[in-house]
Amino acid sequence: MHACIFFLCPCFKTLPLLVFSQVPLTEAVEPVDLEEYLSAHPMPVESGPLRDLFEFPSDDIEVVYTPRECRTLVSAVPEESEMDPHVRDCVRSYTEDWAIVNRKYHKLGTGFNPNTLDKQKERQKGLPKQVFESDEAPDGNSYQDEQVTWACSIFDLKNSLPDALLPNLLDRTPNEEIDHHNEDQRKSNRHKELFALHPAPDEEEPIERLSVPEVPKEHFGQRLLVKCLSLKFEIEIEPIFASLALYDVKEKKKISENFYFDLNSEQMKGMLRPHVPPAAISTLARSAIFSITYPSQDVFLVIKLEKVLQQGDIGECAEPYMIFKESDAAKNKEKLEKLKCQAEQFCQRLGKYRMPFAWTAIHLMNIVSSAGSLERDSTEVEVGSWSERRNSSIVGRRSLERTTSGDEACNLTSFRPATLTVTNFFKQEGDRLSDEDLYKFLADMRRPSSVLRRLRPITAQLKIDISPAPENPHYCLTPELLQVKLYPDSRVRPTREILEFPARDVYVPNTTYRNLLYVYPQSLNFANRQGSARNITVKVQFMYGEDPSNAMPVIFGKSSCPEFSKEAYTAVVYHNRSPDFHEEIKIKLPATLTDHHHLLFTFYHVSCQQKQNTPLETPVGYTWIPMLQNGRLKTGQFCLPVSLEKPPQAYSVLSPEVPLPGMKWVDNHKGVFNVEVVAVSSLHTQDPYLDKFFALVHALDEHMFPVRIGDMRIMENNLENELKSSISALNSSQLEPVVRFLHLLLDKLILLVVRPPVIAGQIVNLGQASFEAMASIINRLHKNLDGNQDQHGRNSLLASYIYYVFRLPNTYPNSFSGEPVPVPHLHYATMARSAVRPASLNLNRSRSLSNSNPDISGTPTSPDDEVRSIIGSKATDRSCNRMSSHTETSSFLQTLTGRLPTKKLFHEELALQWVVCSGSVREAALQQAWFFFELMVKSMVHHLYFADKLEGSRKHRFPERFMDDVTALVSTIAEMVERLNTSLAFFLNDLLSIMDRGFVFGLIKTCYKQVSAKLYTIPNPSNLVSLRLDFLRIVCSHEHYVTLNLPCSLLTPPASPSPSVSSATSGFSTNVQDQKIANMFELSVPFRQQHYLAGLVLTELAVILDPDVINMVHNLLSSHDSDPRYADPQVKARVAMLYLPLIGVIMETVPQLYDFTGRPSCVAVDDYESEGGSMISQTVAMAIAGTSVPQLARPSSIILASSVQSYPSSRSLLICLLWVLKNADESVLQKWFTDLSVLQLNRLLDLLYLCVSCFEYKGKKVFERMNSLTFKKSKDMRAKLEEAILGSIGARQEMVRRSRGQLGNAFGSQENLRWRKDMTHWRQNTEKLDKSRAEIEHEALIDGNLATEANLIILDTLEIVVQTVSVTESKESILGGVLKVLLHSMACNQSALYLQHCFATQRALVSKFPELLFEEETEQCADLCLRLLRHCSSSISTIRSHASASLYLLMRQNFEIGNSFAVSTVKMQVTMSLSSLVGTSQNFNEEFLRRSLKTILTYAEEDLELRETTFPDQVQDLVFNLHMILSDTVKMKEHQEDPEMLIDLMYRIAKGYQNSPDLRLTWLQNMAGKHSERSNHAESAQCLVHSAALVAEYLSMLEDRKYLPVGCVTFQNISSNVLEESAVSDDVVSPDEEGICSGKYFTEAGLVGLLEQAAASFSMAGMYEAVNEVYKVLIPIHEANRDAKKLSTIHGKLQEAFSKIVHQDGKRMFGTYFRVGFYGTKFGDLDEQEFVYKEPAITKLAEISHRLEGFYGERFGEDVLEVIKDSNPVDKCKLDPNKAYIQITYVEPYFDTYEMKDRITYFDKNYNLRRFMYCTPFTLDGRAHGDLHEQFKRKTILTTSHAFPYIKTRINVIHKEEIILTPIEVAIEDMQKKTQELAFATHQDPADPKMLQMVLQGSVGTTVNQGPLEVAQVFLSEIPNDPKLFRHHNKLRLCFKDFTKRCEDALRKNKSLIGPDQKEYQRELERNYHRLKEALQPLINRKIPQLYKAVFNREYQKCIFSEFLFSHCKHSKTCY
Repeated sequence: MHACIFFLCPCFKTLPLLVFSQVPLTEAVEPVDLEEYLSAHPMPVESGPLRDLFEFPSDDIEVVYTPRECRTLVSAVPEESEMDPHVRDCVRSYTEDWAIVNRKYHKLGTGFNPNTLDKQKERQKGLPKQVFESDEAPDGNSYQDEQVTWACSIFDLKNSLPDALLPNLLDRTPNEEIDHHNEDQRKSNRHKELFALHPAPDEEEPIERLSVPEVPKEHFGQRLLVKCLSLKFEIEIEPIFASLALYDVKEKKKISENFYFDLNSEQMKGMLRPHVPPAAISTLARSAIFSITYPSQDVFLVIKLEKVLQQGDIGECAEPYMIFKESDAAKNKEKLEKLKCQAEQFCQRLGKYRMPFAWTAIHLMNIVSSAGSLERDSTEVEVGSWSERRNSSIVGRRSLERTTSGDEACNLTSFRPATLTVTNFFKQEGDRLSDEDLYKFLADMRRPSSVLRRLRPITAQLKIDISPAPENPHYCLTPELLQVKLYPDSRVRPTREILEFPARDVYVPNTTYRNLLYVYPQSLNFANRQGSARNITVKVQFMYGEDPSNAMPVIFGKSSCPEFSKEAYTAVVYHNRSPDFHEEIKIKLPATLTDHHHLLFTFYHVSCQQKQNTPLETPVGYTWIPMLQNGRLKTGQFCLPVSLEKPPQAYSVLSPEVPLPGMKWVDNHKGVFNVEVVAVSSLHTQDPYLDKFFALVHALDEHMFPVRIGDMRIMENNLENELKSSISALNSSQLEPVVRFLHLLLDKLILLVVRPPVIAGQIVNLGQASFEAMASIINRLHKNLDGNQDQHGRNSLLASYIYYVFRLPNTYPNSFSGEPVPVPHLHYATMARSAVRPASLNLNRSRSLSNSNPDISGTPTSPDDEVRSIIGSKATDRSCNRMSSHTETSSFLQTLTGRLPTKKLFHEELALQWVVCSGSVREAALQQAWFFFELMVKSMVHHLYFADKLEGSRKHRFPERFMDDVTALVSTIAEMVERLNTSLAFFLNDLLSIMDRGFVFGLIKTCYKQVSAKLYTIPNPSNLVSLRLDFLRIVCSHEHYVTLNLPCSLLTPPASPSPSVSSATSGFSTNVQDQKIANMFELSVPFRQQHYLAGLVLTELAVILDPDVINMVHNLLSSHDSDPRYADPQVKARVAMLYLPLIGVIMETVPQLYDFTGRPSCVAVDDYESEGGSMISQTVAMAIAGTSVPQLARPSSIILASSVQSYPSSRSLLICLLWVLKNADESVLQKWFTDLSVLQLNRLLDLLYLCVSCFEYKGKKVFERMNSLTFKKSKDMRAKLEEAILGSIGARQEMVRRSRGQLGNAFGSQENLRWRKDMTHWRQNTEKLDKSRAEIEHEALIDGNLATEANLIILDTLEIVVQTVSVTESKESILGGVLKVLLHSMACNQSALYLQHCFATQRALVSKFPELLFEEETEQCADLCLRLLRHCSSSISTIRSHASASLYLLMRQNFEIGNSFAVSTVKMQVTMSLSSLVGTSQNFNEEFLRRSLKTILTYAEEDLELRETTFPDQVQDLVFNLHMILSDTVKMKEHQEDPEMLIDLMYRIAKGYQNSPDLRLTWLQNMAGKHSERSNHAESAQCLVHSAALVAEYLSMLEDRKYLPVGCVTFQNISSNVLEESAVSDDVVSPDEEGICSGKYFTEAGLVGLLEQAAASFSMAGMYEAVNEVYKVLIPIHEANRDAKKLSTIHGKLQEAFSKIVHQDGKRMFGTYFRVGFYGTKFGDLDEQEFVYKEPAITKLAEISHRLEGFYGERFGEDVLEVIKDSNPVDKCKLDPNKAYIQITYVEPYFDTYEMKDRITYFDKNYNLRRFMYCTPFTLDGRAHGDLHEQFKRKTILTTSHAFPYIKTRINVIHKEEIILTPIEVAIEDMQKKTQELAFATHQDPADPKMLQMVLQGSVGTTVNQGPLEVAQVFLSEIPNDPKLFRHHNKLRLCFKDFTKRCEDALRKNKSLIGPDQKEYQRELERNYHRLKEALQPLINRKIPQLYKAVFNREYQKCIFSEFLFSHCKHSKTCY
């Protein structure tokens, strides 16, 4: 599905000698066995900074016991020392330390990449400010109109001041020294971290980040602080007692406990002194913190007031408060005194009783919303509210929707604190005290016409403050009265935390010990009771026995009283026999309850009037509630009968509902007392299913039977079934208690898995049951609490459990706190896995899952019984049954303790259970795979930690069985990758830290294979591909990713970095070293195996060039870049080594990268894809992808079509490339560059070229403009545009690239289009519209530093390339490429610092290779002149100094070479450059240029060496006459007689006018004329097509007409060469400028004329297919003009052309090709040049030889010229230097096999030709021909710079490649040729008998010398000794088989064709054939047995006889 990309080593140029065993990139390779590798290659002792790269640090993983943070000063634990097991477990669960597995270096993985904004800023500190001319230049520099004036006065020039001269510039320093100096300068003060300068790609939370779960903590809702400040009534006569509580009207629920507060004055309190013992400070609180989980509009704060009981009903008692006013105090003094007196009496007598008095309510949300939100910055508010919402932990699904979708006013965390004064209270109605009545009142209060408003209020002033509670308030007490931390002084009045009773379920696990009981007496009905019982109070006591003294002091005091008391009284409703109560009695439950604990209610009649002999209180009834019923806490609603007399002995174990004999009851034992008992407990689950489960588990622990549960007594023999059913019944329990007791429940289930209980002497295996229960519980949580999951779908409660709570049951610390005590050395036997495993278990486990029946129990004494027979495979893939039981024989007594001494290992058991489960359990487990995976990993770590195995070998950490189970699991889950992708990836990531890493790599491979297999079967694979990427990202986010990739493995390069000449020039030196280097840079199998994860990442990138993959690579590299472990350069180089293939991969993808070059520089990058602005044309893509090594270009893969990458993706990819180039070891890079082919090196240079554009500095102005979003076309901006356009003269590749830039004429003129393009991209850079000045400065600073660093890295790389190729013979084309990149970088917006180094490099380059510039790359010379001149006019003096120095040295070197052509070239180029600069650049400053010219003159004057020569004068001449343009016509006259040279010159001149379209067009026309004169019609046609393309290019800019061609791209089908006309469009300012494109041809009519001429010329050349292509461009124009006449003519011509194609089939001939090489200095420019000449059809070698010999003989003298007769490589040393040599060889077009499918017709095979081939026979001893067994053949393949036909008839050879065929291969080729001839002659239609007989005679005729038979006898008579020849031997044998078959066919065909006169001849032929066949038979039937074993090894890849050849053969030059 994917095509593979083979990165073949360029050394392997001789393909037939080489066969690769490759694993396609779409398949995962077999990973290295990492542990094996590390043990085989131990770490060198002195590894220094590299030490960390070898192995994980020893402290990598630790199990840390962190004391859990306790909110209170002392932790909440029961006071009793004796506790039952359940309590003990609960308390342990709430107090033990967190057991955390700490991966110490985890934060260094990519999930925590520091490239966040803040961290970036940190890393960017201290950056130097880079100086850029574009920032320095004053805006809108005045542009001199008087362009002429500046140069007029030579006097001015002579007297002006030069810039500073560069010291030692003119010294003759050795090149090496210069290079050294340049390098030192370049490398000093560089920025170390490249990624610190590059922002990370925008991503939401990275997929690989797994956040640490929140610490389990007590749940609080939104917290509200209520401070009660004062309570004042109109009259103050008695103490008043207040309480506060929250109610939710809608839910009809009290949502908090009561807060009692006392605001009485000391005087008032004094009235009660006899009744109240001293008050505990905890009861003096006046402020409380309420928690509200579900804030809503229905919440009220209800305040209830009570007073001391007095005679009279509530109305009477409240009356004085209503009628007296404070203002009338003096008036009513007497009355008040009286009231006070009465009050004092009542306080004295009835001080311990209360009565209801008044109440009021505050609608909480009104207060909050009217207080308004805090005036905070909006963002803070948001943060606050969210954090609170998160704290409010988990509220069920329904509630969550309510909370979030409710009014925003319901947010209690961010309102302004408010002080309320409540003035109205309502008196309590004696008959309306119940909660039901209260809810009615509250609902009524919200109505506008409230009944309450009509009631007369009690006026008072209650002042309270309400505010959001602070985060950590001081002096706070919990509901249990424990001091919360930060309690500096115990004497300060505390704040009470009020316990919340949430309105709906809250799903949060218990984390603290809490055991509270709330008793709510509700109503009593004594209507039918005899006797006096009216003022009734209920005394409530908590008893531990029947005796009255057994009351426990566990009842919480209210206000101003002791903390705890033994009794509590309800308020009295005066004279009411059926009172309602509104009391809340809060009790601290003892941790351990017995059957005797009970609540005792005693009913009293209180005598309010003081009568004699009347007791104060008279008991009138008794009732009770036993606290335990069948071992469970008894809570809920009760309606109890009341006994008239004291209960009898031992009543507490019975319920009052039981009719006790002889007892009297009120109302016939009917229920008359309603009471509700509510427990808030973290001990009592209050769920029958959970209770039963815990009870059974504890019974097992204690081994106490029978167990009483409910009404059942469970005996030991029944225990197993009960236990199993209770485990499965856990499903039925309520979710809320399950969540509350989650930690304990999971602990117990895990314990059952790990330590199977022994019941009645049998081990009971509960693994399966427990596993199923866990799976279903976890699924329930997930389903119901879906609002509580992280981005990976992990439920936070479960994640917290695993992270903090879970530990192996045997690693509990002995005490509740303190250090863990590792269990003494235990025998970790996993039960029933006896040492001998059933043989059938060793199956291929990757598919077959095991199955077990864990219910079978066995006796521990006979382990063998437990290994049951294997149950046959069931419906699913189950292959075996594995019992989990005990293998150790242990004494029976030991087993009776209920637990085995040996324990199973949880992870092993978990894996086993998971593997064998099926059906819904399996589904449930898979649904939450993450949970079991994380559990398993933690279990594994704990096991290793406590068994001291973390230090040991990873190979032996886990048993094989377990590894098998893990493998089975992983392969199962990999099947479900769509659902479980991330879970699996995180699991594998974890395993890499603890398991055998090679094994984990194997698992990764398994996943890869399964996903790949799926890819082929599903219709839309892209989803799977992105899942695979996520998977890879997560696995690779491991903190030791680098170490896992073995960065120090043996793929390292050999020590010698010096490039070997031989390897660059010869295809045979494929020695081991080269192989290693190749492996380091390719995604070779060794690379992918040893650097396994890096291999996967890079392979993914190579196969799917997708933004996500690019992001992944970017993340990895930026993470390495900032990783403190890799800061050392030596270490970074090792890390970079893992990414060396990235260079190759990116080189392959050049066509798919965003085209950064196609835009104006210095402008924000455009994202202009709508017009395909970034598409690279197919031809160019082919050219870029083409390579000398047969290489499969990547088709756009089906999985993810590799379209052109976006701007950010391409930029990310390129920064990665630069990082690798920056940090890789230079010697390694150099070694690799040495091995690259010319084409590949050129491709690398193309890439660097792209990088220059990509990281070009945008300019501060652009940042400002982007900020203000104004697009004023400032002059300055326009000037930059022009400068950018100018900046591309002559760089050929660049022109080709630019061809796509101008497709869009939708916006009219070129200028508009440009601006429009730029506008489209501003959006990308403007996230925040208004940036401060400082931010803009900072952005520009970073961008400037990035641009500088990026370009310096490119410069470093160019230097390495130059060093590498300087010793090879192929340097010219490469150096040309280097120069191109340098020039391009000079053209871009660069910092002064970079330009200094750039000019230094350029000077060194010119000094080392002067001829390169002046003879080879003359175009580049022009370019360089332009760039230097451009910088000579820079406003920054350092830039000018360097540019002037460079320009001077350029002229000086040019002079020293002494080539007159070159001198004139430089003069012309400088002159032309200047004219274009002065003419077009608007911000051009003559003052600066004058300075530079003066500097150049100064150099000339000071140049002592050349003072005696003409050079100073020439310089002066040039400087004084810069406006003079030299003519080239002089040159042309010299070559009138040499048509090729003449055309070459015209071609060069036309090229020189590339920036002047009119001139170029004229020269192209001249060339067409010259070609026509010589009947070169095809070339003439090409000139016309180029002209048309040039015109089209300009027309498309001038006119917006859809039917016109969009530029030269349209002509691509006619000729691939035509693209060179494209760059011109960018090289000229604008076609509509004065005098530009003004010729007659630059019109539509002109274009039509040119095309018609071209069609005529093609027709004359016989190239009718091309005629069709030309008309394809013309037809739309005529159609648009509705020109029917023209159209009719065209179609007539088309019909004619196609008819000719049909008629001339087989008779067409286009041209013959010859390779011509010139050798000798006499040829001047042509010396050592090779060309391919195109001659007319059927030209013989002798003809061209004669012509050239004649011409050059006449020119140099016949005795001087010599023609080399053979085609062997020419050795220059052996030639006479005084002679001129020509070598002429006939060549044929050459196509690769893959090309042949597109080149079908004769025209296809003779058009667009760039590659040619000739063969040279040779023998090893130097003769050309020898015997069959000595005969070698050399095939030479030439590549020309352009494709034929072109605008000239000879084209330079730019590349040469050789393939050597050994004798047997020559024989194979000959036999294949013969066979093909036979086949062709046999199947020819119509048949040609003569031809057939000729071929037959040659094949089977007896007289044929060296015929087929001899070939067979020479090569097939013996099996070769050398196994390397086996394949060839076999191939030849098969050729003969094919040959004999073809002979037979040919004979048969001949028989059918001949007449009777030839029958004898036929018989003779047949006889010969049979003779031949017989002779061949034994030879061709013998097979080589070894071939049919796997002999296909690497040895075979090396060419045969390589050493032999190496010593004998002369190496030919392979590349140009």
